[in-house]
Amino acid sequence: MDAINALVALTNYVIIPATSYGAQLALGALGVTLVYAILRFSNFAHGDTMAFGTAITILMTWIIQQAGLSLGPLPTALLALPIGIVLTAGFALLTDRIVYRHYRKIRASPVVMVMVSVGVMFVMNALTRIVISVFSVPILGAREAVSGVDEIQFADGARFLISARDFRDWTGLAEPLALRATSVITVVTTVIVVVALFWFLNRTRAGKSMRAFSDNEDLALLSGINPARVVAITWIIAAALATIAGTLYGLDKSFKAFNYFQLLLPIFAAAIVGGIGNPVGAVVGGFIIAFSEVGITYAWKKVMGYILPAWEPSGLVQLLSTDYKFAVSFTILIIVLIFRPTGLFKGKTI
Repeated sequence: MDAINALVALTNYVIIPATSYGAQLALGALGVTLVYAILRFSNFAHGDTMAFGTAITILMTWIIQQAGLSLGPLPTALLALPIGIVLTAGFALLTDRIVYRHYRKIRASPVVMVMVSVGVMFVMNALTRIVISVFSVPILGAREAVSGVDEIQFADGARFLISARDFRDWTGLAEPLALRATSVITVVTTVIVVVALFWFLNRTRAGKSMRAFSDNEDLALLSGINPARVVAITWIIAAALATIAGTLYGLDKSFKAFNYFQLLLPIFAAAIVGGIGNPVGAVVGGFIIAFSEVGITYAWKKVMGYILPAWEPSGLVQLLSTDYKFAVSFTILIIVLIFRPTGLFKGKTI
């Protein structure tokens, strides 16, 4: 019985949250790796693209809720998500036309492109907060309007598929297990999106053009591939992935614009660990980073107490405090860059 309680505790506090978090990082890392593979620069504005897309989705969610529409047990944000994707993709294309296209024409070095993306990142962060602050007033009213720096909860519908109390009643175990609806939605949505993306890249003409452009740009141009079309499709897919990842993260936790800036480190760590430029590596890297962060910062005292009841740990049996979870990503990133700079999978290929 103690072994079962230990397994339930491990599932509840490590496996479920790490799987949900890993799915969110995988989607974010996929966006980063596509931009790197095709446009050949590290897009530091991707985290704030996630924030912008989530902010638009939140505003659309409020509008839909004001209209009295819902999905019943599912979050209303899922209805608003397609609108958020379209508007964020449009904004990404506009940004490319105003900013990035000029630097591609003059064949700026990757370092210059990275610095440009840093500038775009700060602009997008400020714009996200302004959009939330300004548009929440006419939608929610002056009294309920929120600020761009507030923490926003926008998940509705069923909160749990399995509650801790119900699980205890069903099983009679001492240890509870709670399965949140947002965790299941995150994993299911990620599976659908990843399968659809890999099908697109491997089966469609546009996807094959993107792969050819990534592999050899000059040869792709000689083959008649339109580079402007490839670039546009890349930004649309990256914006869609960012909006989906950001919305799922916000539903699972909460929305705060600055939090998405902080997510940039684990997202890049996931992309680099898997092999930046490789979509399969981005997915694998997302789960490696997530399980590492959660596992290393989890207090193992309860699980160890079930496994070794004769040994009573004096401390929490926690390698690092949760305040240092991003240090885990950074450490893994450094180790990979030193010993295997191409990542677990060969990078720079789709």
